Amino acid sequence: MAIIQNVQKLAGGKNNTGNNGDAYWYGGRFPVFCIRFPASTLNVGRGFVHFLCLFTSKVLAGNYLFGGYALINNISANMAKSLIEELPRIVSEGRREAAQILERLSGGTQIGLQTNELVLPSKDVSGLFKGSTPQIPNAFNMAGGNGEWMNRLIYGDNLLAMQALLAGDAQTGLPSLRGKVDLIYIDPPFDSKADYRTPITLPGADISQKPTVLEQFAYADTWEDGTISYLQMLYPRLLLMKEMLSSKGSIYVHIDWHVGAYVKLILDDIFGKSNFQNEIIVHYTAVGLKAKSKKFHQNTEDIYYYVKDKFSKEYTYNEVYTKLDKPRIASRHVFDPVTKKASRVRDENGNIQYFEVWENKVDNLYNEDTYQIYDDTNGTFIEVPALRGVEKTGYATQKAEALLERIIKASSNEGDLVCDFFGGSGTTAAVAERLGRRWITCDIGKPASLVMRKRFIDQEVRPFLYQSIGDYQKEAFRNNKRYKHVGDLSQVVLGLYGALPFTPEQTNDRNFGYIKGTRTLVMVDSPNRLTTAATIRKAVEAKASLLGGDWEKVVVLGWNFAFDISQAIQKYEGSNVEVLVIPPDLLDKLAKKGYKKLIDDRSVRFSSLQYLVAKPLVVTPAGEQDEIDVELENYMLLSPDNIPLDDKDKEKLQEVLERDPLSLIEYWSIDPDYDGVTFRSTWQDYRENMENDNDPLHCVSKTRLRVAHKEHRQVCIKAVDVFGFESQVIMEV
Repeated sequence: MAIIQNVQKLAGGKNNTGNNGDAYWYGGRFPVFCIRFPASTLNVGRGFVHFLCLFTSKVLAGNYLFGGYALINNISANMAKSLIEELPRIVSEGRREAAQILERLSGGTQIGLQTNELVLPSKDVSGLFKGSTPQIPNAFNMAGGNGEWMNRLIYGDNLLAMQALLAGDAQTGLPSLRGKVDLIYIDPPFDSKADYRTPITLPGADISQKPTVLEQFAYADTWEDGTISYLQMLYPRLLLMKEMLSSKGSIYVHIDWHVGAYVKLILDDIFGKSNFQNEIIVHYTAVGLKAKSKKFHQNTEDIYYYVKDKFSKEYTYNEVYTKLDKPRIASRHVFDPVTKKASRVRDENGNIQYFEVWENKVDNLYNEDTYQIYDDTNGTFIEVPALRGVEKTGYATQKAEALLERIIKASSNEGDLVCDFFGGSGTTAAVAERLGRRWITCDIGKPASLVMRKRFIDQEVRPFLYQSIGDYQKEAFRNNKRYKHVGDLSQVVLGLYGALPFTPEQTNDRNFGYIKGTRTLVMVDSPNRLTTAATIRKAVEAKASLLGGDWEKVVVLGWNFAFDISQAIQKYEGSNVEVLVIPPDLLDKLAKKGYKKLIDDRSVRFSSLQYLVAKPLVVTPAGEQDEIDVELENYMLLSPDNIPLDDKDKEKLQEVLERDPLSLIEYWSIDPDYDGVTFRSTWQDYRENMENDNDPLHCVSKTRLRVAHKEHRQVCIKAVDVFGFESQVIMEV
């Protein structure tokens, strides 16, 4: 009865015990009815006691309830472990996952990077006439083709991105980065309760976008079991980062009070406690305190600083100085061998010798009012001003450039490689560029990738590659308790589309089905991968061969799409293949309504992909040059029902679609000499670019390019909308 009493104590209320030892109670802080079952009743191992509890309001002891019921197994003997008790398992599983990744790399199984765009920053500005850009030199056009280093912005899961970087990217001439990275700074997400929505301002409408499907799965993985899941996410990633660090390398892990202590433990385990350099306290000024807060002001965060090998003495550490607005007066000291102490230098008359100091170590906190020096020689306190003015990108977790400048100057030199695998707003890469370092940054969020791309163009950085992960396929569909494997979810999607699955005797691939009474084949792609040209090819091949072939049409249902998917569709347009979008909020709908209700009310709609329409190009010869007029005509977005928005925002979006569809274009760019392989972005415009039209809510819709004369050329126009969907148009001249 001790078990019952303990649970009753938690719930409160009255207690009754039946003849068979069954117990129930009611009332208290939340109404509960509980029945104890013998182990044999539920066919489980000997000695287990089970409780079936009916809850009318709250959740008991952290158990999730479906339909109001929870099964609590052996409460006294099988209590949930504490975080400290879970750490050995987290470490063991993390090591095993990292070891498997490295083993696959050595065995030749590699994840590739797909180059979406070679960005040559040249944003639209006001010139001789609006929307013009000067002639682009051929050498600039050919950037990236001579084997020189290219900085990289990678969209995708950083675990997969690091695998690809460790393997190297032969297509762009990148060798394996094992032991090649000189500085890593990461700022992983802190708060499991954070709202990851992205605010979007459109003409006459403010809406809020939910995370994409890929982002939802990443966040679900990170916080499914609270801090335990967070540490499980971090551990293998930190191990891969250690593999990438050079012998002179350093890593800075920016964290806050929620999980800092636990992260410090796993950092000690991975990098070695002896390689721990500092716990840096970041203090943010101009941060308000809530009026009724019953705790000390929380305006600090932690950064844990480790080096690859402290005892080799190879690691980079530079003293950083800052100029003072006015000099301070200081006295000179010398070591006295008699007293064994430092003493002030005096003249022949015994007067202390003073001198002016015009620069100061940033490790010394200097108070101009009292001329006092607070010596902090370990560099463990950094004062960071609040973000203001042009530095603000609007990204929720953006860090100040002053902070990253301090870190990059201290732990790297010009030409060194700096990486940030939780890129966010791109501050690390932006500062690295300004300080003459090479850089790679990565983020799984489409909004983050778009913010970074615009920020780098605005900064006029050196040409860089915008890449994505070539394959997102994972063996298990871990992010959803209801559907443990991709095949389980595929069967549900097939049913919602109106297709029937094949039997196991017909095919082992559970992602295929068919429309009854027709010769239409249906293929459901995985939510953990991008639907690419390879996916379309697989569908077309299945149409010709599955169960003897003879299929008239194949429909591909996808969640996430590669940037060049429209080209792939055009390539196979003679094969009668149709590509449709699975609603990104489908899992939410399944959780709220259930499969049967969704079938009955037919509320799930599958939409065609978005596409861009451009007017015919106008080419005007001008001697050895051509002037090409490029103008956007229309943008067709997939149905608002298939955008991750609340219902009210979907209504607002529909109004904007009907009134001003081109206002949905967040960014567009042009390659006037597209080779069919690498998109070289040699002209760009984006919302918030105020140098051409003073309109922060629209891109310009037309431009004129001056390029070297050619008898024939292929012009590619690429657009990214405010939700991160990409589309492109290829036109012949």
